Amino acid sequence: MAKAAAKAPPTSTRNVVGIGFLPDEARHGFLVDVPGGSGLNDMITITEHRGAELNQLGVRAIALPTVNDHSLRVMLDRNRWLALSPSFIEEANRRLRANGLPLYKLTKTAAKSIPIHPSLGKELCVLCWAVEDAPPDDIPNAVRNWLALAPEERWWLYTMTVATTGQAMQKGVGWRKALRAALADNPFVKGEGMSPTARRELLGHSQLALDF
Repeated sequence: MAKAAAKAPPTSTRNVVGIGFLPDEARHGFLVDVPGGSGLNDMITITEHRGAELNQLGVRAIALPTVNDHSLRVMLDRNRWLALSPSFIEEANRRLRANGLPLYKLTKTAAKSIPIHPSLGKELCVLCWAVEDAPPDDIPNAVRNWLALAPEERWWLYTMTVATTGQAMQKGVGWRKALRAALADNPFVKGEGMSPTARRELLGHSQLALDF
């Protein structure tokens, strides 16, 4: 008789911090650092971590990133962060709820280091890269086009972008430039997301299948 597969632990027993980050299970994760205060020019950073750095990710035992830090994926001013973060958190909470994980409540002014599940971290980077140099008025358009993409499409875009222009200061070239053109600059068509032409040009025919 075949041995029954081990069941995943009940949600109530899983240690979850930040936005769906599971420190006891993770091999990969992201960290968003939001400075305290309300200055619109303050910089929010997003870093990517693996290995030993994950052990204390939830309490930020690792040092804050520098501009040339290899792990630094995003530097975004607070004004743009405030414009996109509510939509990101709403989408993240929808996915967390579907996976039986606690929801996250966004705090606007308190200093916060926020660990993020790797799948959601990749998706957040794609959205931030699309608007990092875009006029603030284009951010709602970028958010709508981003929401129109499937999670698998966002993961694929992250993989393509990070391979060549994944460090924070590599702005305005390659895939970073393409993300802005497709998500922020491309007109949103109600009910369709980005235009079919822009979607084909950006995504091609390949996708990277990953689990949440």
